[in-house]
Amino acid sequence: MVAGFTPAAQAAAIPTEFTFQGSGYGHGVGLSQMGARFMALSGSSATEILQYYFKDVAIEAKDDSKILRVNIGHSLTSTKISTSTKGAKIQLFAGDIGDQTDAVPLTSIDSKSFFNISLVGSKPKILAGKANIDYGQARIFTIRWSGTRYLEGIDSVVNVLQSGVTQKFRYGQIQIKVVKATKSYRLEVTNSVRLADEYLWGVSEMPSYWPVAALEAQAIASRSYAMSKAGIYRAACDCDLYGQINDQVFIGFAKESDKKYGQIWKSAVTNTTGLTITQLGLPITAYFFSSSGGKTETSINAWGSARNYTQTVDDPGSLDLALNPNFVSWSRVIQQNIVATAFVLPDVISLEILGKNESGAVSQVRATSSSGIQVTLKGETFRSRTKIPSAWFDLVGVQYGVEPTPSASSIHCFNCTV
Repeated sequence: MVAGFTPAAQAAAIPTEFTFQGSGYGHGVGLSQMGARFMALSGSSATEILQYYFKDVAIEAKDDSKILRVNIGHSLTSTKISTSTKGAKIQLFAGDIGDQTDAVPLTSIDSKSFFNISLVGSKPKILAGKANIDYGQARIFTIRWSGTRYLEGIDSVVNVLQSGVTQKFRYGQIQIKVVKATKSYRLEVTNSVRLADEYLWGVSEMPSYWPVAALEAQAIASRSYAMSKAGIYRAACDCDLYGQINDQVFIGFAKESDKKYGQIWKSAVTNTTGLTITQLGLPITAYFFSSSGGKTETSINAWGSARNYTQTVDDPGSLDLALNPNFVSWSRVIQQNIVATAFVLPDVISLEILGKNESGAVSQVRATSSSGIQVTLKGETFRSRTKIPSAWFDLVGVQYGVEPTPSASSIHCFNCTV
Protein backbone atom coordinates (compact mmCIF):
# COMPACT_ATOMS: atom_id res chain seq x y z
CA MET A 1 0.00 0.00 0.00
CA VAL A 2 1.25 3.49 -0.80
CA ALA A 3 1.96 5.49 2.34
CA GLY A 4 -0.75 7.92 3.35
CA PHE A 5 -3.57 6.20 1.46
CA THR A 6 -6.31 3.98 2.76
CA PRO A 7 -7.81 1.46 0.30
CA ALA A 8 -10.95 3.59 -0.01
CA ALA A 9 -8.93 6.72 -0.65
CA GLN A 10 -6.80 4.91 -3.21
CA ALA A 11 -9.89 3.66 -5.07
CA ALA A 12 -11.26 7.18 -5.21
CA ALA A 13 -7.91 8.47 -6.46
CA ILE A 14 -7.71 6.20 -9.50
CA PRO A 15 -7.30 8.63 -12.41
CA THR A 16 -9.44 8.26 -15.51
CA GLU A 17 -6.59 9.29 -17.80
CA PHE A 18 -2.91 10.18 -17.98
CA THR A 19 -1.31 13.03 -19.94
CA PHE A 20 2.06 12.83 -21.68
CA GLN A 21 4.17 15.42 -23.44
CA GLY A 22 6.97 14.36 -25.73
CA SER A 23 8.90 14.63 -28.96
CA GLY A 24 9.55 12.36 -31.92
CA TYR A 25 7.65 9.52 -33.58
CA GLY A 26 8.72 5.89 -33.61
CA HIS A 27 11.24 3.65 -31.83
CA GLY A 28 14.23 5.86 -32.60
CA VAL A 29 16.63 3.05 -33.60
CA GLY A 30 18.73 3.29 -36.77
CA LEU A 31 17.98 5.66 -39.62
CA SER A 32 15.99 8.75 -38.74
CA GLN A 33 13.85 9.51 -41.77
CA MET A 34 13.40 13.13 -40.76
CA GLY A 35 17.13 13.27 -40.14
CA ALA A 36 17.78 11.85 -43.61
CA ARG A 37 15.57 14.53 -45.11
CA PHE A 38 17.42 17.22 -43.14
CA MET A 39 20.85 15.94 -44.19
CA ALA A 40 19.80 15.55 -47.85
CA LEU A 41 18.59 19.16 -47.92
CA SER A 42 21.98 20.13 -46.47
CA GLY A 43 23.79 18.39 -49.34
CA SER A 44 24.67 14.99 -47.87
CA SER A 45 24.61 11.90 -50.08
CA ALA A 46 22.70 8.71 -49.34
CA THR A 47 25.92 6.96 -48.31
CA GLU A 48 26.89 9.81 -45.97
CA ILE A 49 23.44 9.72 -44.37
CA LEU A 50 23.55 5.98 -43.74
CA GLN A 51 27.10 5.97 -42.41
CA TYR A 52 26.16 8.73 -40.00
CA TYR A 53 23.24 6.84 -38.46
CA PHE A 54 24.72 3.31 -38.55
CA LYS A 55 28.03 2.50 -36.83
CA ASP A 56 30.94 0.61 -38.46
CA VAL A 57 29.10 -0.40 -41.63
CA ALA A 58 29.91 -0.60 -45.33
CA ILE A 59 27.69 0.17 -48.31
CA GLU A 60 28.37 -2.47 -50.94
CA ALA A 61 26.69 -4.20 -53.86
CA LYS A 62 25.00 -7.52 -53.10
CA ASP A 63 22.93 -9.94 -55.16
CA ASP A 64 19.35 -8.91 -54.42
CA SER A 65 17.67 -10.97 -57.15
CA LYS A 66 16.11 -13.44 -54.71
CA ILE A 67 12.33 -13.92 -54.49
CA LEU A 68 10.61 -12.65 -51.36
CA ARG A 69 7.35 -13.98 -50.01
CA VAL A 70 5.53 -10.91 -48.63
CA ASN A 71 2.40 -11.23 -46.50
CA ILE A 72 -0.28 -8.89 -47.89
CA GLY A 73 -3.22 -10.32 -45.91
CA HIS A 74 -2.88 -11.74 -42.40
CA SER A 75 -5.37 -13.92 -40.50
CA LEU A 76 -8.28 -13.38 -42.91
CA THR A 77 -11.60 -15.14 -43.33
CA SER A 78 -11.99 -14.18 -47.00
CA THR A 79 -10.35 -12.42 -49.93
CA LYS A 80 -11.57 -11.34 -53.36
CA ILE A 81 -9.31 -11.08 -56.40
CA SER A 82 -10.16 -9.40 -59.71
CA THR A 83 -8.70 -7.23 -62.46
CA SER A 84 -9.87 -4.03 -64.13
CA THR A 85 -7.42 -4.42 -67.01
CA LYS A 86 -9.36 -5.19 -70.20
CA GLY A 87 -8.02 -8.22 -72.01
CA ALA A 88 -6.26 -9.51 -68.90
CA LYS A 89 -6.50 -13.06 -67.59
CA ILE A 90 -6.21 -14.39 -64.03
CA GLN A 91 -5.49 -18.06 -63.39
CA LEU A 92 -6.13 -20.13 -60.26
CA PHE A 93 -3.94 -23.15 -59.44
CA ALA A 94 -4.16 -25.77 -56.70
CA GLY A 95 -1.00 -25.84 -54.60
CA ASP A 96 2.04 -23.63 -54.20
CA ILE A 97 3.52 -24.10 -57.66
CA GLY A 98 6.57 -21.87 -57.28
CA ASP A 99 8.24 -21.22 -60.65
CA GLN A 100 6.62 -24.23 -62.30
CA THR A 101 5.74 -23.41 -65.90
CA ASP A 102 3.74 -26.50 -66.89
CA ALA A 103 1.15 -26.40 -64.08
CA VAL A 104 -2.45 -26.69 -65.23
CA PRO A 105 -4.86 -24.10 -63.76
CA LEU A 106 -8.12 -25.10 -62.12
CA THR A 107 -9.80 -22.28 -64.00
CA SER A 108 -9.28 -18.72 -65.24
CA ILE A 109 -11.27 -15.49 -65.34
CA ASP A 110 -11.11 -12.16 -67.16
CA SER A 111 -11.94 -8.58 -66.18
CA LYS A 112 -15.66 -9.35 -66.12
CA SER A 113 -15.39 -11.79 -63.21
CA PHE A 114 -13.61 -12.40 -59.90
CA PHE A 115 -12.33 -15.06 -57.53
CA ASN A 116 -13.82 -15.10 -54.04
CA ILE A 117 -12.05 -17.33 -51.54
CA SER A 118 -13.55 -17.76 -48.08
CA LEU A 119 -13.56 -20.27 -45.25
CA VAL A 120 -16.31 -22.58 -44.09
CA GLY A 121 -14.84 -24.02 -40.93
CA SER A 122 -11.46 -25.37 -41.97
CA LYS A 123 -12.33 -25.73 -45.65
CA PRO A 124 -11.96 -23.07 -48.33
CA LYS A 125 -14.88 -22.15 -50.55
CA ILE A 126 -13.86 -20.81 -53.95
CA LEU A 127 -16.12 -18.98 -56.36
CA ALA A 128 -15.26 -17.85 -59.87
CA GLY A 129 -18.03 -15.31 -60.26
CA LYS A 130 -21.04 -17.34 -59.10
CA ALA A 131 -19.59 -20.75 -59.97
CA ASN A 132 -18.16 -23.06 -57.29
CA ILE A 133 -14.69 -24.37 -58.08
CA ASP A 134 -13.71 -27.97 -57.29
CA TYR A 135 -10.19 -27.91 -55.87
CA GLY A 136 -9.89 -31.40 -54.43
CA GLN A 137 -7.97 -31.56 -51.13
CA ALA A 138 -5.83 -28.47 -51.71
CA ARG A 139 -5.26 -26.05 -48.82
CA ILE A 140 -2.98 -23.66 -50.64
CA PHE A 141 -3.59 -21.93 -53.97
CA THR A 142 -1.62 -19.86 -56.46
CA ILE A 143 -2.91 -16.91 -58.47
CA ARG A 144 -1.20 -15.76 -61.67
CA TRP A 145 -2.16 -13.00 -64.07
CA SER A 146 -1.14 -11.89 -67.54
CA GLY A 147 1.81 -9.58 -68.09
CA THR A 148 4.06 -11.15 -65.42
CA ARG A 149 7.05 -13.44 -65.85
CA TYR A 150 4.70 -16.36 -65.15
CA LEU A 151 2.00 -15.65 -67.73
CA GLU A 152 2.38 -13.86 -71.04
CA GLY A 153 -0.14 -11.31 -72.22
CA ILE A 154 -1.18 -7.73 -71.67
CA ASP A 155 0.40 -5.96 -68.68
CA SER A 156 -2.25 -6.14 -65.99
CA VAL A 157 -2.90 -5.25 -62.38
CA VAL A 158 -4.87 -7.41 -59.95
CA ASN A 159 -7.14 -5.98 -57.26
CA VAL A 160 -7.06 -7.75 -53.90
CA LEU A 161 -9.98 -6.92 -51.61
CA GLN A 162 -9.72 -7.94 -47.97
CA SER A 163 -11.09 -6.46 -44.74
CA GLY A 164 -12.82 -3.76 -46.78
CA VAL A 165 -9.57 -2.47 -48.34
CA THR A 166 -8.51 -2.94 -51.97
CA GLN A 167 -4.82 -3.10 -52.91
CA LYS A 168 -3.31 -3.34 -56.40
CA PHE A 169 -0.47 -5.66 -57.39
CA ARG A 170 1.34 -5.91 -60.71
CA TYR A 171 4.22 -8.32 -60.22
CA GLY A 172 4.97 -11.90 -59.25
CA GLN A 173 2.20 -14.21 -58.11
CA ILE A 174 -0.09 -14.55 -55.12
CA GLN A 175 -0.45 -17.50 -52.75
CA ILE A 176 -3.45 -18.11 -50.50
CA LYS A 177 -2.99 -20.65 -47.72
CA VAL A 178 -5.34 -22.07 -45.08
CA VAL A 179 -3.56 -22.09 -41.71
CA LYS A 180 -4.52 -23.23 -38.22
CA ALA A 181 -4.91 -20.23 -35.93
CA THR A 182 -5.37 -20.25 -32.15
CA LYS A 183 -9.05 -21.26 -32.10
CA SER A 184 -9.97 -21.50 -35.78
CA TYR A 185 -8.64 -21.47 -39.32
CA ARG A 186 -7.57 -18.38 -41.26
CA LEU A 187 -6.24 -17.40 -44.67
CA GLU A 188 -2.73 -16.04 -45.20
CA VAL A 189 -2.29 -14.15 -48.48
CA THR A 190 1.21 -13.56 -49.84
CA ASN A 191 2.76 -11.92 -52.90
CA SER A 192 5.96 -13.58 -54.17
CA VAL A 193 8.08 -10.88 -55.82
CA ARG A 194 11.70 -10.21 -56.75
CA LEU A 195 13.41 -8.23 -53.98
CA ALA A 196 15.56 -6.08 -56.28
CA ASP A 197 12.72 -4.22 -57.94
CA GLU A 198 9.23 -5.73 -57.72
CA TYR A 199 9.30 -5.61 -53.93
CA LEU A 200 11.21 -2.37 -53.37
CA TRP A 201 9.12 -0.45 -55.91
CA GLY A 202 6.13 -1.16 -53.67
CA VAL A 203 7.69 -0.27 -50.29
CA SER A 204 5.99 2.86 -48.92
CA GLU A 205 8.05 4.09 -45.97
CA MET A 206 8.97 7.63 -47.11
CA PRO A 207 7.07 10.28 -49.13
CA SER A 208 8.24 10.09 -52.75
CA TYR A 209 8.55 13.89 -53.05
CA TRP A 210 11.36 14.08 -50.47
CA PRO A 211 14.96 14.87 -51.60
CA VAL A 212 16.56 12.26 -53.81
CA ALA A 213 19.43 11.50 -51.39
CA ALA A 214 16.92 10.77 -48.61
CA LEU A 215 14.92 8.49 -50.91
CA GLU A 216 18.07 6.65 -51.96
CA ALA A 217 19.08 6.22 -48.31
CA GLN A 218 15.64 4.77 -47.61
CA ALA A 219 15.86 2.45 -50.63
CA ILE A 220 19.24 1.10 -49.44
CA ALA A 221 17.96 0.69 -45.87
CA SER A 222 14.80 -1.08 -47.07
CA ARG A 223 16.83 -3.38 -49.31
CA SER A 224 19.20 -4.16 -46.42
CA TYR A 225 16.33 -4.88 -44.03
CA ALA A 226 14.68 -7.21 -46.54
CA MET A 227 17.99 -8.95 -47.33
CA SER A 228 18.47 -9.68 -43.61
CA LYS A 229 15.06 -11.37 -43.45
CA ALA A 230 14.97 -13.15 -46.82
CA GLY A 231 14.85 -16.92 -46.64
CA ILE A 232 13.83 -17.03 -42.97
CA TYR A 233 10.37 -18.57 -43.31
CA ARG A 234 7.68 -17.61 -40.79
CA ALA A 235 4.85 -20.14 -40.56
CA ALA A 236 2.50 -17.69 -38.81
CA CYS A 237 2.29 -15.51 -41.92
CA ASP A 238 3.46 -18.01 -44.56
CA CYS A 239 6.07 -15.40 -45.43
CA ASP A 240 9.58 -13.97 -45.21
CA LEU A 241 8.26 -10.49 -44.47
CA TYR A 242 5.02 -8.88 -43.39
CA GLY A 243 3.82 -6.14 -45.70
CA GLN A 244 2.91 -3.96 -42.72
CA ILE A 245 4.76 -2.09 -39.98
CA ASN A 246 5.75 -5.42 -38.39
CA ASP A 247 8.48 -5.23 -41.05
CA GLN A 248 8.06 -2.68 -43.87
CA VAL A 249 4.91 -1.22 -45.38
CA PHE A 250 4.42 -2.74 -48.84
CA ILE A 251 1.54 -1.29 -50.87
CA GLY A 252 2.38 -2.84 -54.21
CA PHE A 253 1.59 -1.01 -57.44
CA ALA A 254 0.07 2.01 -55.68
CA LYS A 255 3.55 3.31 -54.75
CA GLU A 256 5.02 3.45 -58.23
CA SER A 257 1.77 4.40 -59.96
CA ASP A 258 1.43 7.70 -58.10
CA LYS A 259 1.05 10.05 -61.08
CA LYS A 260 3.19 12.88 -59.75
CA TYR A 261 5.93 11.24 -57.68
CA GLY A 262 5.81 7.46 -58.19
CA GLN A 263 8.61 7.41 -60.75
CA ILE A 264 10.90 9.37 -58.42
CA TRP A 265 10.77 6.58 -55.83
CA LYS A 266 11.15 3.95 -58.54
CA SER A 267 14.26 5.76 -59.80
CA ALA A 268 15.70 5.90 -56.26
CA VAL A 269 15.41 2.11 -56.09
CA THR A 270 16.88 1.61 -59.56
CA ASN A 271 19.74 4.09 -58.98
CA THR A 272 20.86 2.13 -55.90
CA THR A 273 20.52 -1.34 -57.43
CA GLY A 274 22.13 -3.93 -55.18
CA LEU A 275 23.55 -1.41 -52.69
CA THR A 276 23.25 -2.90 -49.20
CA ILE A 277 24.33 -1.85 -45.71
CA THR A 278 26.63 -4.57 -44.40
CA GLN A 279 28.74 -5.40 -41.39
CA LEU A 280 31.37 -8.12 -41.75
CA GLY A 281 30.00 -8.71 -45.24
CA LEU A 282 26.45 -9.52 -44.12
CA PRO A 283 23.32 -7.36 -44.60
CA ILE A 284 22.30 -5.65 -41.38
CA THR A 285 18.74 -5.37 -40.14
CA ALA A 286 18.59 -1.70 -41.09
CA TYR A 287 16.00 -0.32 -38.68
CA PHE A 288 14.48 3.07 -39.45
CA PHE A 289 11.89 5.37 -37.91
CA SER A 290 10.22 8.72 -38.46
CA SER A 291 11.81 11.08 -35.91
CA SER A 292 13.46 11.15 -32.50
CA GLY A 293 13.54 13.46 -29.52
CA GLY A 294 16.87 14.88 -30.70
CA LYS A 295 19.17 11.84 -30.40
CA THR A 296 18.77 8.34 -31.81
CA GLU A 297 18.40 5.25 -29.63
CA THR A 298 20.27 1.93 -29.51
CA SER A 299 18.60 -1.44 -29.97
CA ILE A 300 19.79 -2.64 -26.56
CA ASN A 301 18.05 0.25 -24.84
CA ALA A 302 14.90 0.02 -26.93
CA TRP A 303 14.36 -3.74 -27.06
CA GLY A 304 17.04 -5.39 -24.95
CA SER A 305 18.77 -6.92 -28.00
CA ALA A 306 22.25 -5.72 -28.93
CA ARG A 307 22.95 -4.67 -32.52
CA ASN A 308 26.35 -3.03 -32.49
CA TYR A 309 25.63 -1.07 -35.67
CA THR A 310 22.97 0.96 -33.82
CA GLN A 311 24.15 3.98 -31.85
CA THR A 312 23.13 7.23 -30.20
CA VAL A 313 23.89 10.26 -32.39
CA ASP A 314 22.54 13.78 -32.58
CA ASP A 315 19.44 14.02 -34.76
CA PRO A 316 18.75 17.74 -35.28
CA GLY A 317 16.45 17.17 -38.25
CA SER A 318 13.84 15.66 -35.94
CA LEU A 319 13.72 18.93 -33.99
CA ASP A 320 13.39 21.12 -37.09
CA LEU A 321 9.92 22.64 -36.73
CA ALA A 322 9.63 23.40 -40.44
CA LEU A 323 10.32 19.77 -41.39
CA ASN A 324 8.61 18.02 -38.48
CA PRO A 325 5.81 20.33 -37.24
CA ASN A 326 3.63 17.55 -35.81
CA PHE A 327 6.25 15.74 -33.73
CA VAL A 328 8.85 18.24 -32.56
CA SER A 329 6.45 18.50 -29.65
CA TRP A 330 3.34 16.47 -28.97
CA SER A 331 0.81 15.89 -26.20
CA ARG A 332 -1.38 12.85 -25.69
CA VAL A 333 -4.10 11.91 -23.20
CA ILE A 334 -4.30 8.14 -22.65
CA GLN A 335 -7.24 6.51 -20.92
CA GLN A 336 -6.88 4.53 -17.70
CA ASN A 337 -7.87 1.20 -19.27
CA ILE A 338 -5.18 1.47 -21.96
CA VAL A 339 -2.44 2.24 -19.43
CA ALA A 340 -3.63 -0.54 -17.10
CA THR A 341 -3.69 -3.04 -19.98
CA ALA A 342 -0.15 -2.05 -20.97
CA PHE A 343 1.07 -3.10 -17.52
CA VAL A 344 -1.32 -6.05 -17.25
CA LEU A 345 -2.83 -4.53 -14.12
CA PRO A 346 -6.49 -4.09 -13.10
CA ASP A 347 -5.87 -0.36 -12.66
CA VAL A 348 -3.08 2.20 -12.30
CA ILE A 349 -3.06 4.94 -9.68
CA SER A 350 0.42 6.30 -10.44
CA LEU A 351 3.11 6.29 -13.09
CA GLU A 352 6.78 6.95 -12.34
CA ILE A 353 9.60 7.52 -14.81
CA LEU A 354 12.53 5.68 -13.27
CA GLY A 355 15.22 6.95 -15.63
CA LYS A 356 16.17 8.05 -19.10
CA ASN A 357 18.75 6.75 -21.56
CA GLU A 358 21.63 8.71 -23.10
CA SER A 359 19.30 9.51 -26.00
CA GLY A 360 16.84 11.20 -23.64
CA ALA A 361 14.23 8.47 -24.17
CA VAL A 362 12.56 6.94 -21.12
CA SER A 363 14.45 3.82 -20.04
CA GLN A 364 11.87 2.50 -17.57
CA VAL A 365 8.42 3.50 -16.39
CA ARG A 366 6.71 1.97 -13.35
CA ALA A 367 3.02 1.69 -12.59
CA THR A 368 1.42 1.17 -9.20
CA SER A 369 -2.06 -0.31 -8.87
CA SER A 370 -4.65 0.53 -6.21
CA SER A 371 -3.71 -2.71 -4.42
CA GLY A 372 -0.05 -1.70 -4.30
CA ILE A 373 1.23 -4.00 -7.06
CA GLN A 374 4.06 -2.44 -9.07
CA VAL A 375 5.09 -3.35 -12.61
CA THR A 376 7.99 -1.86 -14.58
CA LEU A 377 8.26 -1.67 -18.38
CA LYS A 378 10.90 -0.45 -20.77
CA GLY A 379 10.00 2.95 -22.19
CA GLU A 380 9.81 1.56 -25.73
CA THR A 381 7.55 -1.29 -24.61
CA PHE A 382 5.25 1.21 -22.94
CA ARG A 383 5.21 3.33 -26.10
CA SER A 384 4.36 0.35 -28.26
CA ARG A 385 1.54 -0.86 -26.00
CA THR A 386 -0.10 2.53 -25.45
CA LYS A 387 0.50 3.83 -29.00
CA ILE A 388 1.94 7.14 -27.84
CA PRO A 389 4.23 8.59 -30.54
CA SER A 390 7.62 7.89 -28.92
CA ALA A 391 9.54 7.01 -25.76
CA TRP A 392 10.80 10.60 -25.51
CA PHE A 393 8.11 11.69 -23.07
CA ASP A 394 7.42 13.27 -19.70
CA LEU A 395 4.44 12.92 -17.39
CA VAL A 396 2.17 15.91 -16.96
CA GLY A 397 0.47 16.72 -13.68
CA VAL A 398 0.53 15.29 -10.15
CA GLN A 399 0.52 11.49 -10.26
CA TYR A 400 -1.89 9.96 -7.73
CA GLY A 401 -0.26 7.68 -5.20
CA VAL A 402 3.04 9.55 -4.95
CA GLU A 403 3.72 10.80 -1.43
CA PRO A 404 2.80 14.48 -1.21
CA THR A 405 6.21 15.69 0.07
CA PRO A 406 8.89 13.50 -1.55
CA SER A 407 12.57 14.15 -1.15
CA ALA A 408 14.51 15.34 -4.19
CA SER A 409 15.98 11.84 -4.68
CA SER A 410 12.56 10.19 -4.79
CA ILE A 411 10.69 12.42 -7.23
CA HIS A 412 9.21 10.01 -9.74
CA CYS A 413 8.64 12.04 -12.90
CA PHE A 414 11.06 14.18 -14.81
CA ASN A 415 10.01 17.68 -15.85
CA CYS A 416 6.45 17.18 -14.62
CA THR A 417 4.23 20.23 -14.61
CA VAL A 418 2.07 20.62 -11.50
